[in-house]
Amino acid sequence: MENEVILKWFETPDEVRTFEKGRFEIIHIGGMTIGRATYQPGWKWSEHVRPTAGTEFCEVEHVGMVISGQAVAALPDGTVAELTPGTVFYVPPVPHDSWVVGDECYVSLHFLGADAYTK
Repeated sequence: MENEVILKWFETPDEVRTFEKGRFEIIHIGGMTIGRATYQPGWKWSEHVRPTAGTEFCEVEHVGMVISGQAVAALPDGTVAELTPGTVFYVPPVPHDSWVVGDECYVSLHFLGADAYTK
């Protein structure tokens, strides 16, 4: 219905994509696809998602926000961006790697790129 309020929770997502040391939960709402990434310590995109994605590095454009834990995004020009709790981030659609830093789980919400991530 057009005038209906819709409520959804990541505890019951529309879709879950799992891979070694991580999971990506998807919610479709209001014409958007929003994702929640949860990565275990030791997770690295180029090691744990590459087999599923079929590309050497992630090529998805991201806009998101870090909820907890720490990670980095590493770009081809040598830029390494620290992703810490409360950070709102943009990662361009160029091949990039990412990994968890430290011994705490990393959790982030993805507002752009969630539909294509890990496919």
